[in-house]
This record gives sequence, structure tokens and C-alpha cells, in this order.
Amino acid sequence: MKLTDTKIRQAKPRDKDYKLSDGRGLFLLIKKNGSKYWRLKYRFAGKEKLLSIGVYPEITLKKARKATDEARELLEQGIDPSQHKQAVQAQRVEAHQNNFEMVAREWHQQQKIKWSEGYADKVLRAIERDLFPFIGSLSFDDIQPPLLLRAFRKVEGRGALDTAHRVKQLTGQIYRYAVATGRADRDITQDLTGALAPFKRQHFPAITEPEEVAKLLRMIDSYEGTITVRAALQLAPLVFVRPSELRKAEWSEIDFDSAEWRIPGEKMKMGVDHIIPLSTQAIEILKEQQLFSGNWQYVFPSARSPRRPMSDNAILSAFRNMGIPKEKMTAHGFRAMARTILDEVLGERVELIEHQLAHAVKDTLGRAYNRTTHLPQRREMMQRWADYLYELKD
Repeated sequence: MKLTDTKIRQAKPRDKDYKLSDGRGLFLLIKKNGSKYWRLKYRFAGKEKLLSIGVYPEITLKKARKATDEARELLEQGIDPSQHKQAVQAQRVEAHQNNFEMVAREWHQQQKIKWSEGYADKVLRAIERDLFPFIGSLSFDDIQPPLLLRAFRKVEGRGALDTAHRVKQLTGQIYRYAVATGRADRDITQDLTGALAPFKRQHFPAITEPEEVAKLLRMIDSYEGTITVRAALQLAPLVFVRPSELRKAEWSEIDFDSAEWRIPGEKMKMGVDHIIPLSTQAIEILKEQQLFSGNWQYVFPSARSPRRPMSDNAILSAFRNMGIPKEKMTAHGFRAMARTILDEVLGERVELIEHQLAHAVKDTLGRAYNRTTHLPQRREMMQRWADYLYELKD
């Protein structure tokens, strides 16, 4: 006699487990603790087997009968329902392991070894904030271009147009990694070319006119803030490194004998070791600063704790105190200042300037220069640059 919903609900536990049959091999196993489990008894390759269908009431009588029909169809095709169920579950586990978030984190782990720590953190924050909430749990097969576009438009909607384009670029890199590792068929971000509002990249404000540069240098020399911030301001135009590289400079990286500042790759944006030849003027500034911070790790320690580097806001605050607005000059602006004047005024070779800026310069064969490439020529250029700035200032 077939089961009914009423009979199932009214079935009470006994001293021992027992079964209620529904026919065609389907039965409900009632445990002595009151739990109720659907089972299907069938024969495959001459052996009697059991298929677990689920737990009542999550699996209703109607669902259990449907599962029985599906299992019987598999048997007619010569497929073992139990093995088929295991294969489906394995596919689900694999799909979960290969969802967008899992692959993106795998990609990030691989890529971050060639990035600076700060840049690696920035990339991870971006994909965690702008991608994972929308597509992180999905497999690559389930992600379609319109869904990606909605995620990018969310970023657009908060006015971060530059970030939206950057997130799209990161997504493309993740997709290409997924294609290379067999988790995706192609990079679907290519289908979204032109779908985002165009963005014109804004350059960091910088003073590049020689007369204005001279005024700025004299203002720095007259700065009445802390000795450490003034020294950092004085050194910044001579070495034109990125602000984070300047404030995190360590005495262990300074070699006075060879007149070089050697920055390890983990501190660099491109993840490659970088050498800055130090002019005589730069050496003088560093030796004076050594009297104040030489016993500590950082060349420019924080005013609050000498065990930490100077705040990333210290130079910006100094500019504001000197009456220089952020629309006119930033800590990053010393790089644009050097790039412009070295090229347009002093006529230095562009590849030397770009390499000294730690940009991704390549030779005629497309190979990236290493840290010592053209070092003698760059050393001469850096001394000419320092001499020019001091003559300009005086």
C-alpha cells in the first residue's frame, strides 16, 4: 500500500528502526530517535544496493517519488544511480573550489610575489570590495557579461570611475589566469569594451616650471616644521622616488661608500629591486639626518614613534603649512617635476629617466632592464640633476 503524507506524519518512533514502503523500491526508514530517511532499494549488475534520497520533511513524498523516477531512468540507461549521485556531488565540490573568488585569490597569491606589499593589499581590497559580493560565489560558466557590467556599474555609481576601469582590468587578468588554468573558456571582459563611461586619467599636480621650482626649493629650506620632515622634503626632489618609498627608507638600504640607495623589490610598485645613485647633495642631507635618526630603523621616523616610518600625510601637511595647495603640488609631484625638466630642459636620455623612475622600461628586444642597467650613466645624470636644482635655487 502506497504511502500518504498523513501516514508519514503520524508515523512514530519505536524501540527499533523500521520501514514504511511506498513501492518500486522506495521506502521511508524511521529511526528510533524519530528521524525519517528516504531510501531506494534497487539492483545493479546483479547486486542489491541502496540510494540515499534525503531526510523527511525536507524531502517530501512527492520529491522522493520524483527522485525514484529519475533513478529508474538512469538504471534503464545502464547507469548506477549511487555512482551518478557521487559524480554530481563531486562536480558541485569542484565548481565551488573553482568559483570566481577561489580562482581570484589563487591568482592574487601567484601575482603578489612580484608586487610591493602595499600594491598587493590594494588589489586584494579592490576585488574583495567590488567583485566578490556580486560574483565571488559563482563559477565562471555562470558569469555572463551583463552580470559583470552590473558589478562595474556599482563602482561607477559611487563616482569612482577610475576604480571601475581598474576593477575591469583586474577582472580581465583573473579571467586570463582562469583560461590558462582550465577554469574558464575565455576572457569575457573583452565583450564589455566601451561599456563603461570613458575616463581621462588625471596626473598628480606638480610644479614643473623652473622659476616655480626654485621658489619651492627655497621654501623647503626655510620650512620651520620638524627636522625630519624638512630633510625628507629636501631629499625628495633629488631622488624623485614614490612617496611610500621615501618615507619607508631604512638606513640598512643606504650605502654611503658606493653612494647608493638600494630599495628591495618588496617595497617597489613593480616588485623589482631598485638602485638610486646618490648625488653629493643627497649624501649631505642623509648624513645630517643620520645625526637625528641613525640609531633607528627608518631614515625618516614617525614623530609619534621612531619605530614606525613617517606618516604618509607628513609631506602633504608640510605643503599646506607652507601655503602650497594640493591642486598645485603633491609628494608624488617631484616625479613629474624630474621627468619633465630632465627631458625638456636638461635633454637627458628618456630611457635613463624612465629607468630611474622605476618604470617598466624594456630594451630593443622587449626585455626588462635589470636594476644595474646604465648605472654609471644614471649616476652622472643624478649628479647633473642635483647640481641643476641647487644652481636654480641659488
